[in-house]
Amino acid sequence: MYGSWVSRGVRARVLVAAAALLAAGCGGPGEPPAPAASARPTHTGPSQQPRSAGPFWVDPDTSAARQLAAYTRAGDGRKAALIRKIAEQPVGEWIGGDDPEATVRGYTQAAAKAGRTALLVVYNIPHRDCGQFSRGGAADGAAYRAWVDQVAHGIGVRAAVVVLEPDAILHLVDGCTPREFHEERYALLRAAVQRLKRQPSVKVYVDAGNAGWRSPEALDNPLRRAGIESADGFAVNVSNFQTTRASRDFGTRLSAKVGGKHFVIDTSRNGNGPYTGGDPRENWCNPPGRALGERPTVNTGGGPVDAYVWAKRPGESDGPCKGGPEAGEWWPEYALDLAGHSG
Repeated sequence: MYGSWVSRGVRARVLVAAAALLAAGCGGPGEPPAPAASARPTHTGPSQQPRSAGPFWVDPDTSAARQLAAYTRAGDGRKAALIRKIAEQPVGEWIGGDDPEATVRGYTQAAAKAGRTALLVVYNIPHRDCGQFSRGGAADGAAYRAWVDQVAHGIGVRAAVVVLEPDAILHLVDGCTPREFHEERYALLRAAVQRLKRQPSVKVYVDAGNAGWRSPEALDNPLRRAGIESADGFAVNVSNFQTTRASRDFGTRLSAKVGGKHFVIDTSRNGNGPYTGGDPRENWCNPPGRALGERPTVNTGGGPVDAYVWAKRPGESDGPCKGGPEAGEWWPEYALDLAGHSG
């Protein structure tokens, strides 16, 4: 609800199929998402950011990168310049659905080869998104535990920053997730943190909502029940539009309640702050007039903020609202609008 994505099971299945077709010398249909490292394209894409800005990997084959290439080939310099603002930044790789081990291995191997760290968004909790635009997730608790184990195997010893299960805790607190699933979800989140932290070079940040949702007091106990003590920290504003200033204040107050844990802020689309011109219940879904926020970096001015990240991939739809396509689909017009409102 607070920034939905299409089921990544579809994305993962296409990924595996595309890798198999490439290995057989055949072309896959459409524009498949980034394949495993062995099948990744060899064309030159956006370059990596300076190490002084941060460790995060720039994927050279995102939808934004492909759109940039298309506009460049067409000689449309104006649109290419706008999309370049997105294509040249490191963004989250959303992991869900089938064969996460191969998917994650491909991303982390490509990042390691570039001397960078992959940013992964793990998104497959059972009863995900309360049956809304990004409904889905693992079939049950046992399936989810096995799935997380595959994610961990895919990471191996390589460096990764993981944002764990956007909305999973929020939908417990707001009652959207039926009560009979609450205890299991808390247990699954705790287990996921512990399993991922067994990998030697992984940092885990549990999703903790946004500054426009509830006060930090509403999230103290839920974060503890979800295993925050074993995590590196928490993430705020994932997929949302709250300003960096508001997010920093919210996160700092929440940090004080959970043992001083650090946090990351998703700044991907918060340049103009939240939208207030429509139905408040849908202001999270493809709001108009928004802008890209601060670029991903670890240079955040200190304190408990570890990094600004682009967990949400700018230009991908929140769902079929305001004229947008299905959740998670690339929407070039919205991408251009975001970039056009940015400095």
